[in-house]
Amino acid sequence: MADHFNIKEFSYHVGWRSRGRHPGQHASTLRGMGMEFRGHSTLLAYPDPRRIDIRQTIRDPMEQVYVRIYNQKSAIPVYVVCDLSGSMNFGHGRRKLQLAAEIAESIAQSATHSSDPFGFIGFDDQVREDWISIASVKPQRAFELTERLKDYHPPQLAGNGLLDVYRYLPRERALIFLISDFHMPLSDLQESLSMLLRHHIVPMVLWDRSEYLNMPEFGITSVADSETGALRTLFMRRALKQRIIEGFEQRRADIDAMFMRFDMPPFYVENQFDADALTEYFYQFVAP
Repeated sequence: MADHFNIKEFSYHVGWRSRGRHPGQHASTLRGMGMEFRGHSTLLAYPDPRRIDIRQTIRDPMEQVYVRIYNQKSAIPVYVVCDLSGSMNFGHGRRKLQLAAEIAESIAQSATHSSDPFGFIGFDDQVREDWISIASVKPQRAFELTERLKDYHPPQLAGNGLLDVYRYLPRERALIFLISDFHMPLSDLQESLSMLLRHHIVPMVLWDRSEYLNMPEFGITSVADSETGALRTLFMRRALKQRIIEGFEQRRADIDAMFMRFDMPPFYVENQFDADALTEYFYQFVAP
Protein backbone atom coordinates (compact mmCIF):
# COMPACT_ATOMS: atom_id res chain seq x y z
CA MET A 1 0.00 0.00 0.00
CA ALA A 2 1.07 3.59 -0.57
CA ASP A 3 2.71 5.54 2.23
CA HIS A 4 0.08 8.23 2.86
CA PHE A 5 2.65 10.50 4.48
CA ASN A 6 4.48 10.83 1.14
CA ILE A 7 1.42 11.59 -0.99
CA LYS A 8 1.42 15.09 -2.47
CA GLU A 9 -1.49 17.26 -1.35
CA PHE A 10 -3.04 20.45 -2.69
CA SER A 11 -5.58 23.02 -1.53
CA TYR A 12 -8.92 23.49 -3.26
CA HIS A 13 -12.10 25.48 -2.83
CA VAL A 14 -15.38 25.94 -4.69
CA GLY A 15 -17.34 29.04 -5.64
CA TRP A 16 -20.75 27.62 -4.73
CA ARG A 17 -22.48 26.79 -1.47
CA SER A 18 -22.74 23.23 -0.26
CA ARG A 19 -26.11 21.79 0.71
CA GLY A 20 -24.50 18.94 2.63
CA ARG A 21 -25.46 18.32 6.24
CA HIS A 22 -22.08 17.00 7.35
CA PRO A 23 -19.68 19.59 8.82
CA GLY A 24 -16.75 20.52 6.63
CA GLN A 25 -14.74 23.50 5.38
CA HIS A 26 -16.95 24.96 2.64
CA ALA A 27 -19.60 27.68 2.75
CA SER A 28 -23.09 26.19 2.90
CA THR A 29 -26.76 27.12 2.85
CA LEU A 30 -27.51 25.34 6.15
CA ARG A 31 -27.93 27.00 9.50
CA GLY A 32 -25.59 25.72 12.16
CA MET A 33 -22.59 26.42 14.37
CA GLY A 34 -20.55 28.31 11.82
CA MET A 35 -19.15 31.85 11.84
CA GLU A 36 -20.97 33.29 8.80
CA PHE A 37 -23.75 35.60 10.05
CA ARG A 38 -27.05 34.96 8.28
CA GLY A 39 -29.53 37.15 10.16
CA HIS A 40 -31.86 37.21 13.15
CA SER A 41 -34.80 35.08 14.22
CA THR A 42 -37.01 34.92 17.29
CA LEU A 43 -36.12 32.52 20.05
CA LEU A 44 -39.43 30.75 19.48
CA ALA A 45 -38.60 30.13 15.83
CA TYR A 46 -34.98 29.15 16.52
CA PRO A 47 -34.75 27.95 20.15
CA ASP A 48 -31.03 28.31 20.82
CA PRO A 49 -30.52 30.50 23.93
CA ARG A 50 -26.74 30.43 23.39
CA ARG A 51 -27.25 32.82 20.47
CA ILE A 52 -29.48 35.42 22.10
CA ASP A 53 -28.72 38.91 20.78
CA ILE A 54 -29.36 41.30 23.67
CA ARG A 55 -28.97 44.43 21.57
CA GLN A 56 -31.50 43.30 18.94
CA THR A 57 -33.88 42.10 21.66
CA ILE A 58 -34.07 45.42 23.55
CA ARG A 59 -34.70 47.28 20.30
CA ASP A 60 -37.88 45.32 19.54
CA PRO A 61 -41.01 47.21 20.65
CA MET A 62 -42.89 43.88 20.75
CA GLU A 63 -40.41 42.65 23.39
CA GLN A 64 -39.57 39.44 21.56
CA VAL A 65 -36.30 37.68 22.24
CA TYR A 66 -34.02 37.45 19.21
CA VAL A 67 -31.16 35.09 18.40
CA ARG A 68 -28.37 35.41 15.88
CA ILE A 69 -28.37 32.81 13.06
CA TYR A 70 -25.22 31.55 11.36
CA ASN A 71 -24.48 29.29 8.42
CA GLN A 72 -22.36 26.26 9.14
CA LYS A 73 -19.37 25.09 7.13
CA SER A 74 -20.26 21.88 5.28
CA ALA A 75 -18.56 19.08 3.37
CA ILE A 76 -18.83 18.55 -0.38
CA PRO A 77 -18.55 15.22 -2.23
CA VAL A 78 -15.27 14.89 -4.15
CA TYR A 79 -14.92 12.33 -6.95
CA VAL A 80 -12.25 11.13 -9.32
CA VAL A 81 -13.70 9.96 -12.63
CA CYS A 82 -10.87 8.11 -14.36
CA ASP A 83 -10.48 6.96 -17.96
CA LEU A 84 -9.47 3.28 -18.14
CA SER A 85 -9.52 2.99 -21.95
CA GLY A 86 -6.73 1.50 -24.04
CA SER A 87 -4.94 4.78 -24.74
CA MET A 88 -4.29 5.26 -21.01
CA ASN A 89 -1.80 2.37 -21.19
CA PHE A 90 0.56 4.53 -23.25
CA GLY A 91 3.44 6.43 -21.73
CA HIS A 92 7.08 7.23 -22.32
CA GLY A 93 8.86 6.09 -19.18
CA ARG A 94 5.65 6.01 -17.14
CA ARG A 95 2.22 4.95 -18.32
CA LYS A 96 -0.67 7.38 -18.15
CA LEU A 97 -2.57 5.13 -15.74
CA GLN A 98 0.34 5.22 -13.31
CA LEU A 99 0.26 9.00 -13.47
CA ALA A 100 -3.53 8.92 -13.03
CA ALA A 101 -3.08 6.75 -9.92
CA GLU A 102 -0.69 9.30 -8.40
CA ILE A 103 -3.15 12.13 -9.10
CA ALA A 104 -6.08 10.15 -7.67
CA GLU A 105 -4.11 9.42 -4.49
CA SER A 106 -3.36 13.12 -4.09
CA ILE A 107 -7.02 14.03 -4.54
CA ALA A 108 -8.15 11.36 -2.06
CA GLN A 109 -5.64 12.49 0.54
CA SER A 110 -6.48 16.18 0.07
CA ALA A 111 -10.23 15.50 0.31
CA THR A 112 -9.79 13.44 3.47
CA HIS A 113 -7.82 16.22 5.16
CA SER A 114 -10.60 18.66 4.19
CA SER A 115 -13.23 16.38 5.80
CA ASP A 116 -14.85 15.80 2.39
CA PRO A 117 -16.15 12.37 1.33
CA PHE A 118 -14.16 10.93 -1.58
CA GLY A 119 -15.31 8.53 -4.30
CA PHE A 120 -13.83 6.95 -7.43
CA ILE A 121 -15.46 5.93 -10.74
CA GLY A 122 -13.57 4.21 -13.55
CA PHE A 123 -14.78 3.79 -17.11
CA ASP A 124 -13.69 2.40 -20.48
CA ASP A 125 -16.39 1.61 -23.05
CA GLN A 126 -18.73 1.37 -20.07
CA VAL A 127 -18.72 2.38 -16.42
CA ARG A 128 -16.78 -0.35 -14.62
CA GLU A 129 -18.58 -1.64 -11.53
CA ASP A 130 -15.30 -3.16 -10.30
CA TRP A 131 -13.68 0.28 -10.41
CA ILE A 132 -16.24 2.14 -8.29
CA SER A 133 -15.80 3.36 -4.73
CA ILE A 134 -18.75 5.21 -3.23
CA ALA A 135 -17.99 8.56 -1.58
CA SER A 136 -16.86 8.16 2.02
CA VAL A 137 -14.87 10.10 4.61
CA LYS A 138 -12.98 6.84 5.16
CA PRO A 139 -11.67 6.26 1.64
CA GLN A 140 -9.77 3.03 2.26
CA ARG A 141 -11.54 1.38 -0.68
CA ALA A 142 -10.53 4.31 -2.91
CA PHE A 143 -6.88 4.03 -1.86
CA GLU A 144 -7.01 0.32 -2.66
CA LEU A 145 -8.32 1.15 -6.15
CA THR A 146 -5.59 3.73 -6.79
CA GLU A 147 -2.99 1.17 -5.71
CA ARG A 148 -4.46 -1.37 -8.16
CA LEU A 149 -4.49 1.27 -10.86
CA LYS A 150 -0.68 1.51 -10.84
CA ASP A 151 -0.37 -2.06 -12.16
CA TYR A 152 -3.51 -2.16 -14.30
CA HIS A 153 -3.08 -2.75 -18.04
CA PRO A 154 -6.39 -1.94 -19.74
CA PRO A 155 -7.79 -3.83 -22.73
CA GLN A 156 -7.94 -2.02 -26.07
CA LEU A 157 -11.32 -0.43 -25.51
CA ALA A 158 -12.64 3.05 -26.22
CA GLY A 159 -13.72 5.55 -23.56
CA ASN A 160 -17.35 6.12 -24.46
CA GLY A 161 -18.43 4.91 -20.99
CA LEU A 162 -18.03 8.55 -19.98
CA LEU A 163 -21.49 9.08 -21.47
CA ASP A 164 -23.02 7.10 -18.58
CA VAL A 165 -20.93 8.41 -15.68
CA TYR A 166 -23.58 10.96 -14.67
CA ARG A 167 -25.84 8.07 -13.59
CA TYR A 168 -23.35 7.10 -10.86
CA LEU A 169 -22.86 10.56 -9.38
CA PRO A 170 -24.88 11.99 -6.47
CA ARG A 171 -27.82 14.32 -6.94
CA GLU A 172 -26.15 17.01 -4.84
CA ARG A 173 -23.48 19.10 -6.50
CA ALA A 174 -20.01 17.57 -6.29
CA LEU A 175 -16.44 18.46 -7.20
CA ILE A 176 -15.39 16.09 -10.01
CA PHE A 177 -11.80 15.58 -11.16
CA LEU A 178 -12.08 14.08 -14.64
CA ILE A 179 -8.77 12.35 -15.45
CA SER A 180 -8.23 11.30 -19.07
CA ASP A 181 -6.19 11.87 -22.21
CA PHE A 182 -9.52 12.67 -23.92
CA HIS A 183 -8.84 10.68 -27.06
CA MET A 184 -12.58 10.02 -27.46
CA PRO A 185 -14.53 11.73 -30.29
CA LEU A 186 -15.28 15.37 -29.52
CA SER A 187 -18.98 14.76 -30.11
CA ASP A 188 -19.00 12.14 -27.33
CA LEU A 189 -17.05 14.47 -25.06
CA GLN A 190 -19.50 17.31 -25.69
CA GLU A 191 -22.49 15.09 -24.91
CA SER A 192 -20.82 13.76 -21.75
CA LEU A 193 -19.99 17.24 -20.44
CA SER A 194 -23.54 18.45 -21.07
CA MET A 195 -24.77 15.69 -18.75
CA LEU A 196 -22.33 16.71 -16.01
CA LEU A 197 -23.26 20.39 -15.82
CA ARG A 198 -24.90 19.89 -12.42
CA HIS A 199 -21.41 19.39 -10.98
CA HIS A 200 -18.13 21.32 -10.77
CA ILE A 201 -15.82 19.62 -13.27
CA VAL A 202 -12.03 19.92 -13.26
CA PRO A 203 -10.74 18.29 -16.49
CA MET A 204 -7.27 16.85 -15.89
CA VAL A 205 -5.73 16.22 -19.30
CA LEU A 206 -2.87 13.71 -19.39
CA TRP A 207 -0.89 14.94 -22.39
CA ASP A 208 2.16 13.00 -23.58
CA ARG A 209 4.05 14.67 -26.45
CA SER A 210 6.06 11.50 -27.06
CA GLU A 211 2.92 10.04 -28.66
CA TYR A 212 3.70 12.08 -31.75
CA LEU A 213 7.10 13.77 -31.38
CA ASN A 214 9.08 10.50 -31.21
CA MET A 215 7.98 9.26 -34.62
CA PRO A 216 10.73 8.86 -37.25
CA GLU A 217 11.03 11.45 -40.01
CA PHE A 218 11.67 8.89 -42.74
CA GLY A 219 10.99 5.21 -43.29
CA ILE A 220 8.31 2.59 -42.90
CA THR A 221 6.75 2.46 -39.45
CA SER A 222 3.74 0.88 -37.80
CA VAL A 223 1.42 2.96 -35.65
CA ALA A 224 -1.33 1.68 -33.38
CA ASP A 225 -4.67 3.29 -32.66
CA SER A 226 -4.36 4.35 -29.02
CA GLU A 227 -7.90 3.22 -28.17
CA THR A 228 -8.54 0.11 -30.28
CA GLY A 229 -4.98 -1.12 -30.86
CA ALA A 230 -5.55 -1.41 -34.61
CA LEU A 231 -2.22 -1.33 -36.49
CA ARG A 232 -1.53 0.79 -39.54
CA THR A 233 1.63 0.91 -41.65
CA LEU A 234 2.88 4.31 -42.76
CA PHE A 235 5.69 5.43 -45.01
CA MET A 236 6.97 8.33 -42.94
CA ARG A 237 8.30 11.50 -44.49
CA ARG A 238 9.14 14.79 -42.90
CA ALA A 239 6.01 16.43 -44.31
CA LEU A 240 3.79 13.59 -43.02
CA LYS A 241 5.32 13.79 -39.56
CA GLN A 242 4.71 17.54 -39.52
CA ARG A 243 1.05 17.00 -40.46
CA ILE A 244 0.69 14.48 -37.63
CA ILE A 245 2.24 16.93 -35.15
CA GLU A 246 -0.05 19.69 -36.36
CA GLY A 247 -3.01 17.33 -36.02
CA PHE A 248 -2.19 16.65 -32.36
CA GLU A 249 -1.68 20.33 -31.63
CA GLN A 250 -5.02 21.10 -33.29
CA ARG A 251 -6.59 18.38 -31.18
CA ARG A 252 -5.28 20.08 -28.05
CA ALA A 253 -6.72 23.41 -29.21
CA ASP A 254 -10.08 21.73 -29.90
CA ILE A 255 -10.11 20.16 -26.43
CA ASP A 256 -9.33 23.54 -24.86
CA ALA A 257 -12.14 25.20 -26.80
CA MET A 258 -14.59 22.45 -25.83
CA PHE A 259 -13.90 22.76 -22.12
CA MET A 260 -13.97 26.54 -22.14
CA ARG A 261 -17.33 26.42 -23.90
CA PHE A 262 -18.62 24.65 -20.77
CA ASP A 263 -16.66 26.99 -18.45
CA MET A 264 -14.39 24.13 -17.35
CA PRO A 265 -10.75 25.28 -17.66
CA PRO A 266 -8.54 22.22 -18.28
CA PHE A 267 -5.53 21.36 -16.13
CA TYR A 268 -2.77 19.73 -18.19
CA VAL A 269 -0.43 17.14 -16.73
CA GLU A 270 2.59 16.30 -18.88
CA ASN A 271 4.60 13.33 -17.55
CA GLN A 272 4.72 14.69 -13.97
CA PHE A 273 2.01 15.80 -11.53
CA ASP A 274 2.60 19.09 -9.71
CA ALA A 275 0.28 19.40 -6.69
CA ASP A 276 1.27 23.03 -6.12
CA ALA A 277 0.26 23.89 -9.68
CA LEU A 278 -3.18 22.38 -9.00
CA THR A 279 -3.51 24.60 -5.91
CA GLU A 280 -2.65 27.57 -8.12
CA TYR A 281 -5.28 26.42 -10.65
CA PHE A 282 -8.03 26.83 -8.03
CA TYR A 283 -6.79 30.29 -7.02
CA GLN A 284 -6.67 31.33 -10.68
CA PHE A 285 -9.94 29.91 -11.99
CA VAL A 286 -12.27 29.37 -9.01
CA ALA A 287 -13.65 32.37 -7.13
CA PRO A 288 -13.59 31.71 -3.36
